[in-house]
Amino acid sequence: MSVKPKREAFSFSILSVQERPLEIISPKGSERRMCMFKEFKEFAMRGNVVDMAVGIIIGAAFGTIVKSLVDDIIMPPIGLLLGRVDFSNIFMVIRSGKIAGPYTTLADAKAAGAVTMNLGVFFNTVISFLIIAFAVFLIIKQINALKRKEATKPAIPNTKECLYCLSTIPIKASRCSHCTSELKL
Repeated sequence: MSVKPKREAFSFSILSVQERPLEIISPKGSERRMCMFKEFKEFAMRGNVVDMAVGIIIGAAFGTIVKSLVDDIIMPPIGLLLGRVDFSNIFMVIRSGKIAGPYTTLADAKAAGAVTMNLGVFFNTVISFLIIAFAVFLIIKQINALKRKEATKPAIPNTKECLYCLSTIPIKASRCSHCTSELKL
């Protein structure tokens, strides 16, 4: 009678990098991978995850449109009204770079290696944020209004009152279950 050695749950095989990388071989490895892939596929294909991905992509595109709106449409007239100010070039030099200042533009200061506090860029970002926040507010407001309309729709009744004993009975009942009176349909 021969005794078979017990099989280990996992076996390790290390070969040279040129032959094969480090492997962990499991008796049910391919089944586990397929099961994990199936679970991931189910997770990824849920409506919530797909909707969220679409929302993120559209949100990123919306962000670039708003940035262009602020930088190219809104800020130039405001800068013109304030005396030809270019908000993207409003900055404070904290420490001069290799080439000493004064720097006429933010790009010149960055090229010289100066450490700057970019106030104009921050101001543009704040305006972009306010526009995006207002747009999201309007979208949420519309969604809430639609939800309120759905909630106020009257439900179709599925019960009625017996004319004789005033008990509640199903709407399709032809006799009252309490007083046994015949009812008109």
